[in-house]
Amino acid sequence: QVLLVESGGGLVQAGGSLRLSCAASGRTFSRYPLGWFRQAPGKEREFVAAISWSGGSTYYADSVKGRFTISRDNAENTVYLQMNSLQPEDTAVYYCAADPRLRTYYSGNYFSYSEYDYWGQGTQVTVSS
Repeated sequence: QVLLVESGGGLVQAGGSLRLSCAASGRTFSRYPLGWFRQAPGKEREFVAAISWSGGSTYYADSVKGRFTISRDNAENTVYLQMNSLQPEDTAVYYCAADPRLRTYYSGNYFSYSEYDYWGQGTQVTVSS
């Protein structure tokens, strides 16, 4: 069992920055990949970024590449999403996801939400123009 709790969302103007955090508890944090997804009203949940268990590999959606950075602190059992140059189209609920069964590792499908077993409750990010 893995419990994920996101924080750091809020309202920001276009061009601004936010840093999301996701604190994990339960199974050994340092042994599994993590991802960030987002869902805007009326749209499907979409991949944002993912990070390998060691932090040595990171993956990004094209829409956020160069603006967002995913990182993890295994000592603090926390994964972060630094979001810079935010745009109104980044407005969504952001979810943290964990893959303790390493399905993303073996399949390479870090971008697929069906590969993740555990999800946080989400944190709202709103970017005003």
